[in-house]
Amino acid sequence: MRSSIFQAASALVLVSFLAAFSPKSVQDPPFSGTIFIDPDIITSSDPTAFESVVYTGRGDRTMFDRRVGNWIQNNAFLFQATFNDGLSAEVQVNSEFGSESAAMVEASRYALEVGRLPTVLRSEMQTMWIHKGVQPFGGGNNNILIHTGQSELYIQDGILEETLVHEASHTSLDPTHAASSGWLAAQLADPEFISTYARDNPTREDVAETFLTYLAVRHKADRISAGLKQTIEQAIPNRLAYFDGIQLDLYPMVLATGQARPVELPEQINVDQNHPNPFSTMTTIPLDLRTSSHVQLVITNVLGQRVTTLVNDFLVAGKHDFLWDGRDAEGNSVPNGTYVYQVSSPEANYAKKMVRVN
Repeated sequence: MRSSIFQAASALVLVSFLAAFSPKSVQDPPFSGTIFIDPDIITSSDPTAFESVVYTGRGDRTMFDRRVGNWIQNNAFLFQATFNDGLSAEVQVNSEFGSESAAMVEASRYALEVGRLPTVLRSEMQTMWIHKGVQPFGGGNNNILIHTGQSELYIQDGILEETLVHEASHTSLDPTHAASSGWLAAQLADPEFISTYARDNPTREDVAETFLTYLAVRHKADRISAGLKQTIEQAIPNRLAYFDGIQLDLYPMVLATGQARPVELPEQINVDQNHPNPFSTMTTIPLDLRTSSHVQLVITNVLGQRVTTLVNDFLVAGKHDFLWDGRDAEGNSVPNGTYVYQVSSPEANYAKKMVRVN
């Protein structure tokens, strides 16, 4: 009898010992990937720190291209993008875009969007690579990698800015935080990973998957549902506390005391969408000038080749409408397809697309 009791007690002690030292039970993550959780965490109407893009010429650059899954050498179009928080980056646009003007459209477009990211996410970004193609964006290597075909899909889903947050986290947060003792301790203490993507790639993806949710919960809670906020806070309380405990410059998303709000673009010229669009025989391009200025309005094809110039003159402040009849500089009717109207002045450059159909 005493032997049976002793055996039972020993078994209970052994079970307790094993329970105490067995690995922590990890719950299933609430999301597959965090860029999809809400399209309004950062939007295209939010402030941007973008200041200017200046063409600096052509140059041979080593760029990663996901279409070939390898590094390539390219005589790229080069631009210097500057931001009003003192940061800058070289934008390298693949020569496949064909012309300086077509490359300028892409460089300006993505520098504007990257400027919506907090300063901390641009702090280690030295370059941007822009290619055509439908391939995922990338981060790391002091760079953000963009494929413009994939970008259109992100825009359709409303997650272009959220994707840029993820990739820029790889660029500027991973080197300092992904393997830090504080982050690893928070990772161990939390009941679960925020996503299956983070769980399956804990060293490479956990910081990037988490930081977007941190911004949502701590600084854009008014844009997400109460249920989503609660889910995030319950899943990763220690990771959130980790980011709370370090100094993060979140301008222009969050302003420090006394920090000036960034200027909203456009400032000198408001370039509206042409109408009708698509069009058949005639379309109107409306401009609204804040101040009198010399303005050039040029129509190009998608390769950046000039089709015609609608205006190249000094215009007084106010609203102006310009008609295009779908003809080139020689009076020939242009074929159906996508065209770009580019508006430039000494203060700024803008570009929008339009479509001609029969």
